[in-house]
Amino acid sequence: MTWVSPALAPAVGRIVAADGLAGANWGSARDSAFQRAIGNAQRRFNRCARCTSYVCARCWSPEQGLCHNCAPDTAAEAVAAQRRGLNGMASEQDYAQGRQAGRSYDVTTPRQLVCPQCQAETHGTPFCPGCGHRLAAQVRCTSCNSPLPDAAAFRPGCGTRR
Repeated sequence: MTWVSPALAPAVGRIVAADGLAGANWGSARDSAFQRAIGNAQRRFNRCARCTSYVCARCWSPEQGLCHNCAPDTAAEAVAAQRRGLNGMASEQDYAQGRQAGRSYDVTTPRQLVCPQCQAETHGTPFCPGCGHRLAAQVRCTSCNSPLPDAAAFRPGCGTRR
């Protein structure tokens, strides 16, 4: 119980009484409207016995008495499974083709993935697609045109100075 000053007691009493009267009228009207809304919703929605969700008529399967999440349409599931199989087979064929193409890919060739001039992605190409800068150019011997090792001062095969 809250203590109220005797001087304020009549005013507080009137506020509490007015609040109680307004609450009594408002509460019953609100409850009645709420019950009507629930009744309207129950006529438009079905309650799934398995998952207890309320679903609209489009998501309801009256034959099974369940929602489509609990009892999906068999024909639709069969078509979806066929599509998954088709996509899986296409993916496997693409993977095999990529493996075949990868056999000719030289992994020892130096590749630069970002252009030092403009910072564009190069995807390992010999020239930058953004600015045309030559990328990852391998140093070659001036006489025999063979690649030079990084730290070599002379070409080991022909002896030409770097």
